[in-house]
Amino acid sequence: MISFASDYIAGAHPQVLKRLMETNLEPLPGYGEDLYCARAKEKIRAACGCPQAQVEFLTGGTQTNQIVISTLLGDHQGVVAAKTGHVSTHEAGAIEHAGHKVLELPQAGGKLCADTLREFVQSFYGDENHEHMVFPGMVYISHPTEFGTLYTKAELEALAKVCREYDMPLFLDGARLGYGLMSGETDVTLEDIARTCDVFYIGGTKVGALCGEAVVFTRNNRPAHFVNAIKKRGALLAKGRLLGVQFDALFTDSLYFELSRHAMEMAQELRAVLHEKGIEFYLESPTNQQFVILDDAKVEELKKQVSFSFWEKCDAHHTVVRFCTSWSTTREDLEFLRAVL
Repeated sequence: MISFASDYIAGAHPQVLKRLMETNLEPLPGYGEDLYCARAKEKIRAACGCPQAQVEFLTGGTQTNQIVISTLLGDHQGVVAAKTGHVSTHEAGAIEHAGHKVLELPQAGGKLCADTLREFVQSFYGDENHEHMVFPGMVYISHPTEFGTLYTKAELEALAKVCREYDMPLFLDGARLGYGLMSGETDVTLEDIARTCDVFYIGGTKVGALCGEAVVFTRNNRPAHFVNAIKKRGALLAKGRLLGVQFDALFTDSLYFELSRHAMEMAQELRAVLHEKGIEFYLESPTNQQFVILDDAKVEELKKQVSFSFWEKCDAHHTVVRFCTSWSTTREDLEFLRAVL
């Protein structure tokens, strides 16, 4: 049995584990006040080309999205997101549980369009009864999106322009950010993201770490008492070193980007295998997630030897499924899949 089910099927990259072992017995302060967290933050600032950035480490994507959104919004505000956005679909209502509504908008290939956003906000403020409604307080996007698609630099800049006009922070979910940055079909750099977004996070859980996300506030806009808010929501690690050591390793000698580049090379080979076998694509993404259509009998047969993800039903007899590569995918995995198909 091999797995293409997700990009967090493996533990951590050996270099990350090596650093955790090497520092294991060092007595260090808790709650992220250790030297490794400080060093990792400096390396992230440098990689982002954003020396003023405020960086905080959190344990996972859902916790990060919920805490960032709930601390940036006022009681009267909600977060605007594509209907397919992760906060809208697969986070168990975490945003609503924190007391804020997700204001869903139509999407195109998983992406939120600046014109759609502008029309929505203009319509909201044009309604004389808007004081009785949930205000659009910030905008959430994913890069890559839930469909593995990517925003262009122009699309990010257009969204940022609308957000600036209406004083709404632009928040980018970067759970798979490394894979987007290393795609051969992107014109967006980490520096571009730091320049256009008010806050974003660099995903570690899916890119070589055991766990952890690095939240980057780019405009001296970290909410007041942010650590207090993290702890209050049950997401502050006493052994914050666990996150700092991992990100310090990932941002040493470009390891984060090398791991991401490998995943993208494997994704290209995965696409080639699927095409070679005549598999119909639902969406051929430029990143590490590939979406194909299989008849249900084939799905059940393939499940016996290969793990992959259900995405949605296509019709009564066909299903859209997702194959996902990662930093841990090997050519042997792909050869096994080729043989099984």
